[in-house]
Amino acid sequence: MPFPSDEQIKRRAHELWDEAGRPEGRELEFWHRAERELQGTSERGDAAKGTPDAI
Repeated sequence: MPFPSDEQIKRRAHELWDEAGRPEGRELEFWHRAERELQGTSERGDAAKGTPDAI
């Protein structure tokens, strides 16, 4: 799913926040993490899916 809706991101971010023990002041961290997760990209970005430089 390339473009998740704000509502989908909000629900997933809330799940991640809840699982992390509901820390205060980290809303954007969980929002961005949920967004990346729903877009199907890794924490390191799409470059992590590439091929190694040295073969």
